[in-house]
Amino acid sequence: MWVLLAILTSLCFGINNTVFKISNGKGISKVHVQFFFYLVAFIMTVSFGLLNSRFHPNWLSLILGSAIGILNANGNIQMSRAFEKGPASLTSPLIAANAIFPVIGAALIFGEHLSFIQGIGVFCMLVAAVVIQYAPHAKTDIQYGSWIFHIVLAILSFGILGILMQTSSHLQIQPLDVLTSMYFGGTVYLFITMLVKKQKIQRLEIKTGGLVGCLSIVGYASYFYALNTGIASIIFPIVSLNCLIVVFAGCYLYKEKLKMYQVAGVLVALLGIILTKI
Repeated sequence: MWVLLAILTSLCFGINNTVFKISNGKGISKVHVQFFFYLVAFIMTVSFGLLNSRFHPNWLSLILGSAIGILNANGNIQMSRAFEKGPASLTSPLIAANAIFPVIGAALIFGEHLSFIQGIGVFCMLVAAVVIQYAPHAKTDIQYGSWIFHIVLAILSFGILGILMQTSSHLQIQPLDVLTSMYFGGTVYLFITMLVKKQKIQRLEIKTGGLVGCLSIVGYASYFYALNTGIASIIFPIVSLNCLIVVFAGCYLYKEKLKMYQVAGVLVALLGIILTKI
């Protein structure tokens, strides 16, 4: 069951990233979109929790959840800035490598053990996530120092986020409490960022943010429940394969064609999932 939840998480994240990709050329602010997606998700989760008497926050869930929300929002912001400073051909694969942090953390901090075959499966999925996003014909104009700086911040944000999510699961904190705190922390962080930037809000940003917020609730809820019942070292690589959705969506919406190395990456990813279940 937890593998299916991890795949559902990857699907939701992939659709969200596809929405961001489609909206890229429409001149909308990713900060604004993220703010409204966090705000909508926060209102929905806290309302559900209060109406069903299932929301019981404490200081630990508030701190951990807020940190996860801030790290996720900051990671997305740093990633978009890295795309502006350097080639997408290298930016996406480098940032995708952040999945190795929670995988290593699962082994060193939480004492998870994988069989040799499962280890090969995890390696296959991590390699596939990097290879699939490689785009050799992307722009090559690089502001090197700034590009590397934003990439490092994005990798650290997403990597630490994964470890904190697993920590909340290890401490048996209720997923709904962490989720609500995550959306609260992200909303506050992005609101402050919006005040600093002082950009005009567009109606499309509100609509896009609302859509992404609804999908995010399903994705992160599945993520937390998968971590509570499954093997984190396998879950994180599966979730990192959300890039497959973006690639396939590009093929359908923009008539893009899969390169041979991307086809090989898809096959390696499927092989990795199969090996982790042996």
